[in-house]
Amino acid sequence: MTLSPSEHDPQHFDLAVVGSGILGLAHAYAGVKRGLKVAVFERTGTPLGASVRNFGMGLVTGQPPGIMLDLARESRAIWLHLAARAHFSAREAGTLLFARSEAEHDVLQEFMMVRARQYDYRASLLEGDKLNALYNGRFRHHRSVLHGTEDLQLYSREAMPALVAYLHSQGVHFRFNTLVHGTGDGRLSTTAGEFRAERVVVCSGHDYLTLFADRLQPMNLKQCRLQMLRLKSEEALPLTHAVLTGLSCTHYGAFSDLPTARAVHAEIEANAPLLNKHGIHLLVSPTPYQELIVGDSHHYGTDAPPFNSEEIDELLLGLVEHTLATRVKVIERWQGVYGSKGPGPFSALAIDAQTSVVLMHTGIGMSVGLGLGERVVKALLEGAELPSPAAVPVAVTALA
Repeated sequence: MTLSPSEHDPQHFDLAVVGSGILGLAHAYAGVKRGLKVAVFERTGTPLGASVRNFGMGLVTGQPPGIMLDLARESRAIWLHLAARAHFSAREAGTLLFARSEAEHDVLQEFMMVRARQYDYRASLLEGDKLNALYNGRFRHHRSVLHGTEDLQLYSREAMPALVAYLHSQGVHFRFNTLVHGTGDGRLSTTAGEFRAERVVVCSGHDYLTLFADRLQPMNLKQCRLQMLRLKSEEALPLTHAVLTGLSCTHYGAFSDLPTARAVHAEIEANAPLLNKHGIHLLVSPTPYQELIVGDSHHYGTDAPPFNSEEIDELLLGLVEHTLATRVKVIERWQGVYGSKGPGPFSALAIDAQTSVVLMHTGIGMSVGLGLGERVVKALLEGAELPSPAAVPVAVTALA
């Protein structure tokens, strides 16, 4: 389908995207690379939501088989394509998921023997001498480690602005500091005036009130708030892999439904119930500047409370110091926030013939968003059905 609004009308676009988080930019990129005239509307002066508060992980290994794994792999290819052109870091060292106990090791073994073979996850399980050889023996106190080789690390604070600049150079029109307070049937009412578009895609993150509240309210959507830290190790630690522990086996869909994962659930509840209470599992993402982004916790509600718990930060610091075998110091604290608790990991809703809403309901937008934007735009232009997660379960996930 070829869209043809007035080529010289500055208020008229082939595709208008509401929201400049990674999901919004994904749709903008999918449109502009097809030759569409694209505009992105954002209420703030720069992206400030989930897409810059996260770990910057393009996590493939943790995604459950099916559409989420497919989207993560598709997104990985797009990230590498964009990184080479927009000049931001996309590190391909992968992730190291450490098993600290026999129960966690059993999950990794089952994953490798069953799921990795069946769905071609690119991973290897390291034990003994191979484990001890990692980082000069720093991780020998763990039982084993799963090395996921498809996973990317992206420094979001630099990648997102670089992506905006690249899309602008490709012809995308950005309208920052512009609130869209109404849209439908190809018209957008904004604080900068009225606009028109052949297609409008709303990627409003965890804002469920400004646009289409009547459609979103029955979905009983929530917000998830996370406590995040940026750290510096007290000794030289040239970490190039992202790091997780067996705690993540209870959170990510690639592992959480395996029979062996039940023992890890029980182990956490018996030995560290506060981790379950606060929804904590450890993620460590090294920045290009030898700093560590660390988290996270999970608090669900209709709003994100502004008050951080020192207990949660202390738990996270204890986990990272034990896992990395080093002392660390905090150089920055902040809250992550994303939309959650939807009917699946994401929703793509047709509002009218020209308007769609696309939302993530988990914290893995960086991992799957580029692939999802590509599929949505393709479906819109071909008049096909929008993508659906179908029966994919929603696991507790991090702000990847």
